[in-house]
Amino acid sequence: MRPSKRAPDEMRKVTLERGVARYAEGSCLVRFGETHVFCTASLEDRAPGWLRGQGRGWVTAEYSMLPRATAERTRREVNAGKPSGRTQEIQRLIGRSLRAVIDLPALGERQISIDCDVLQADGGTRTAAITGAWVALHDCIAWMRARSIINTHPLKDHVAAVSCGVVQGAPVLDLDYAEDSTAETDANFVLTGSGGIVEVQGTAEGKPFSDEELLELLRLARVGANGLVALQKQAVGQ
Repeated sequence: MRPSKRAPDEMRKVTLERGVARYAEGSCLVRFGETHVFCTASLEDRAPGWLRGQGRGWVTAEYSMLPRATAERTRREVNAGKPSGRTQEIQRLIGRSLRAVIDLPALGERQISIDCDVLQADGGTRTAAITGAWVALHDCIAWMRARSIINTHPLKDHVAAVSCGVVQGAPVLDLDYAEDSTAETDANFVLTGSGGIVEVQGTAEGKPFSDEELLELLRLARVGANGLVALQKQAVGQ
């Protein structure tokens, strides 16, 4: 029995609340159980310097965790002078995941910056961030279209992310912290609404995992991602 009493293929309760930031062009407060992430999308009417003159835009992301998002206070990374390696890796993952489903030339020479701030952490912060960031990005694009900044819809697909792992010998979906901290295998899957794989991150903490376990984790991830995409569609009225 899982600590949360969930079935092996059962997600935590997930909610996607849109329009939670007054000033951002798009925003979403995403909750995966007790993991809460505040996502905003901000439009900048210029491309990054290295892209200027190329006729296409960019989507980038920043990720951070509030000091008391966890059981003990963590120091703000701004006071350390630079983001940690973990933070840099997660924000690059979020950016890659979103760019996989957007037509960058259709944005024109503009940048959309996604900010994902973890308000409370209980495992799966990066997967929650990607799932909520898609909603914020969608609403930013809708804001642009409503003002005739762009005339097409550059989002080509949905993208969502979920964690899976092997805990006490059993493959399970959507690990909370109690499971994540003891898992023999921990993996994150980023999948599109049409079933494409954007990224897989998998690590054996104990013994190496088998091909069969990897395929079972992928199967579970598809179950979770399909449910998350359905919630995204419901949230944005598709």
